[in-house]
Parts: sequence; C-alpha cells; structure tokens
Amino acid sequence: MIRLRIKVIDWPRRALALTDTPRPNCPNCRGEGGNAHVSVDANGEYDGTDWYPCDCWDENRRLILLPLPRHTPPGGYSDEPPF
Repeated sequence: MIRLRIKVIDWPRRALALTDTPRPNCPNCRGEGGNAHVSVDANGEYDGTDWYPCDCWDENRRLILLPLPRHTPPGGYSDEPPF
C-alpha cells in the first residue's frame, strides 16, 4: 500500500511532489524509513553516520505535481513559468 504525502523537493528542480512515506508500523524501522548506524574508526573516534533505508518504502518514488520558481524575489512573487 502506498502512503502518499506532499513534499517540496530540490532536485533536479524545486517542485511540489507526491511522495511515498515509510510504513508507520514497520518492525524494522519503526516508521522512520531506515536505520542510522554510527561509524567508529580504529581509534574509537567518531567517523560519521551511515543511513540504511528500509524496504518498506522507496524514497525515490515520486510524482512531480507542480514546478516551483527557482528564486523568489523580495516581494514574494515571481513571473517565472508556470506562474
């Protein structure tokens, strides 16, 4: 089952998109969409955090609804298409 939400995306162009969301009752990620694991080097120092996405959703599944202007002028309006 697809659980949809509206989200502003920035790549490849700023737009409103309909995206999938993680399953809220997923036993693997508890609805977070994946698991973060802290990496440690041989000296025990912090070496970054790795993100492992869960199989309960696909973060790249999206449908572009409306392209948004690249830049918003100070007045808040833009004449850039489609506006």
